[in-house]
Amino acid sequence: MIKNIVFDFGDIFINLDKPATYREMAKLGVTEISKEMIAVYHEYETGKISTEDFVNFYHDKFGIEKKELVLAWNAVLLDFPKKRLQFLKELSASKKYRLFLLSNTNELHISWVQNNWGMDLYNEFKNCFEQFYLSHEIHFRKPNTEIYNFVLNENNLKADETLFVDDLKENTMSANTLGIHTWNLIPGQEEVVELFSKKPVLF
Repeated sequence: MIKNIVFDFGDIFINLDKPATYREMAKLGVTEISKEMIAVYHEYETGKISTEDFVNFYHDKFGIEKKELVLAWNAVLLDFPKKRLQFLKELSASKKYRLFLLSNTNELHISWVQNNWGMDLYNEFKNCFEQFYLSHEIHFRKPNTEIYNFVLNENNLKADETLFVDDLKENTMSANTLGIHTWNLIPGQEEVVELFSKKPVLF
């Protein structure tokens, strides 16, 4: 019996164009992703370095100005379909499940969302969840199992009573190792609003 649902953010609620940042960075002269760049990205997503440090890394290494980097970095972020918000609001209002958000993200992306949506819509979305966990604020990132244990322990959740919805297989596989039920949603083929038809055996 599922009592708790943990949702990812990107490509679950907000649409993403994942190759967009690579395309835009290539226009700025960054055509290969190095191990150093991935390490810096992970440090930024876990809040170990500031936005200023992140921006300065690309400025010092590639001569990219802050405005150019921010535009390229946020190119991945697209729209937020209204049907998903309506689904979430109805699910939250039903009080049938404890709802949580768990997202690998960073300050630049969240700032874009707040500015693009407006704070009223952002808070309307955020308030649907009991807890709103962003990787750069809690200093863990998926697929490391520490992040799932953190959510379980902080909220006294049982893994076998919890469903985790994410679009990345590596993340759902990691959660599965702890006994958490998962739905590896495939963007473009499945919709979060189909949750109860896709996973009826769990509810």
